[in-house]
Amino acid sequence: MSGPVTIYHNPDCGTSRNTLALIRACGIEPTVIEYLKDPPDRATLTSLIARMGLGVRAVMRAKGTPYQELGLDAPELDEATLIEHMLRHPILINRPIVETAAGVRLCRPSDLVMELLPAPKSAELRKSDGSPVLLATPLAPDDSAFVAALQEAGLATDDLAEPGRDFLAFSTTAAEPVGYGGYELHGGHMLLRSVLVHPAARGRGIGAGIVALLLRRALDAGARQAWLLTTGPGHFFERCGFRPIPRGEAPAAILGTAQATRLCPGTATLMTRAISP
Repeated sequence: MSGPVTIYHNPDCGTSRNTLALIRACGIEPTVIEYLKDPPDRATLTSLIARMGLGVRAVMRAKGTPYQELGLDAPELDEATLIEHMLRHPILINRPIVETAAGVRLCRPSDLVMELLPAPKSAELRKSDGSPVLLATPLAPDDSAFVAALQEAGLATDDLAEPGRDFLAFSTTAAEPVGYGGYELHGGHMLLRSVLVHPAARGRGIGAGIVALLLRRALDAGARQAWLLTTGPGHFFERCGFRPIPRGEAPAAILGTAQATRLCPGTATLMTRAISP
């Protein structure tokens, strides 16, 4: 990648600060636009959203903004109206948006900026909380190391090759393999699955990073609600924003999955959370 890098930045946002630090760690000094002080015009904002390949709603921020007060959750509002509100209230623009010659991304989580940048010159890059930046690589469902790791952890492998599943291997920027994860798409719902952190990599915040990246990939693919089944106590997933829910409240698409019908025991806990950038 060559050419300029621009970040639409909010210095009060930890994710935005992390993203800016990662850009600089790759030896790049970007153009920094503090969009709350210097918001983009209509043409620029419209172009950025279009180039991200996301709908306008996926680029809007609800938390800490007048989103609810303005009634912007009303489904009948069209994208032109939503953009008008974002121009009037720039705090509604989610952050950080990074623009490079390789594309435009809403970098939440901040690890996503690495998909737009050249390989870092340093070894392992870390975020402000000390957790390593993660890189994701698509994985074949019959990858022998992946299958063996899942089997050793007692996770299901019988349905890996069935359609509608995506699996990824995760590593640090120092090329250390740290784990796996996957998801199934069922319309606007995703089933999180096959999340595994290698024993030597545990205790470094990697599991939460894997979950965040999987949720974001599913969001980009159109999912808006995440689900999972676990036979453990679920505390880790609760820290990731999931909550237990009775099976009777789950949609048929999730209850009909192989995980729910035959691979997980009936005692497995069903958990869910909304997905947002």
